[in-house]
Amino acid sequence: MPFLSESRIRAARPSDKAYKLYDERGLYMRVETSGSRLWRFKYRHGGKERLLALGAYPDVSLKMAREKRDKARRLLADGVDPSAHKQEAKAAETVTFAGVAAEWLELHRRRFAPATYEKAVWTFNDLVNPHIGSRPIMSITAPELLAVLRRLEKRGKHETAHRTKQRCGQVFRYAIATGRATRDISADLRGALAPVVSKNHAAIVEPRKIGALLRAIDSYIGHPPTQAALKLAPLVFLRPGELRKGEWSEVDLEGTEWRIPASRMKMREQHIVPLAKQSVAILRELHAVTGRSRYLFPSPRTLDRPMSENSVTAALRRMGYSGEEMTWHGFRSLASTSLNEQGWHPDLIELQLAHSERNEVRSAYNRAQRLAERRKMMQAWADYLERLRVSGSATTDQDPGVVSI
Repeated sequence: MPFLSESRIRAARPSDKAYKLYDERGLYMRVETSGSRLWRFKYRHGGKERLLALGAYPDVSLKMAREKRDKARRLLADGVDPSAHKQEAKAAETVTFAGVAAEWLELHRRRFAPATYEKAVWTFNDLVNPHIGSRPIMSITAPELLAVLRRLEKRGKHETAHRTKQRCGQVFRYAIATGRATRDISADLRGALAPVVSKNHAAIVEPRKIGALLRAIDSYIGHPPTQAALKLAPLVFLRPGELRKGEWSEVDLEGTEWRIPASRMKMREQHIVPLAKQSVAILRELHAVTGRSRYLFPSPRTLDRPMSENSVTAALRRMGYSGEEMTWHGFRSLASTSLNEQGWHPDLIELQLAHSERNEVRSAYNRAQRLAERRKMMQAWADYLERLRVSGSATTDQDPGVVSI
């Protein structure tokens, strides 16, 4: 039978000296001269006798004290010192979400493309930390995180809400791995957010309309680097950030290649763009204007920064193309759709779009073996666009060089 009962504890009165009321298996109550009744668990670990404070009565009842004792004994059975475990848990409670997020960001900084890293920093600093950043990561609940995401949904930022949830989940999982959290609460929000309705980037794909777009670009009058970016975008179909941040050191006009370093690519691999003769002509003309700058397309305000991400988009709008008709990113869709319709091998198109290849062996083969074929495709593509620009028709007496391997 246990030594202690609630009635015996309530009957305990303070004395001139503190004394102990013993229960069993190392649990006892220390009655202080002040009348405080404190729970203690005596145990041995590593050959030494130790004490673990379990709280004060009546906040911690006899039943609760026994449960805490039993939990400590289970830790001992696993070779864990209950006192050290308690201190570690207490320290974890002081680690904030913002602190763990910053640590996670720094850990992954080299893996992220610069633009991706900047977006991740913005996600935490602007969207999450103002609400839960100062909270101990261990104590944050699923409803609290959901409240943060609901704010984004109310502003119509559904895709941002889902991306923010994903980023927070990565931080919680990192906190678990480093002993600062016990579970990923973002997993509890599955199905709690409104689904995202995916929208493709608006793009013109009808040959007649492509020709009209190219003629409109030729007629555009504005900042020369912006005009050059507009002319080059359909020929190289890079992502907007990859194009606008291009540097002259990456371009070999004699070798007709543009080698973009892995640090600027979304997939973190060097990307080679074979330059058709039309692309080389545009770049030679551009070099006379911006050759003194590090960047192909510098900002109109300073040569030390690339043009803004809105430059080409704003130019398209001034040319009369709405966001539902054509976007900067749409030049990639335009090329992908047209090249697939023309029968070019999907691998060549995907490689030139710099999409990821999940099969590493196949990826290595593609990078090593298919550059010559990609050169042929890029020149045929530039010739095709030239025919559309001049006559509005792609009809010729010759085969455009389709490879249907």
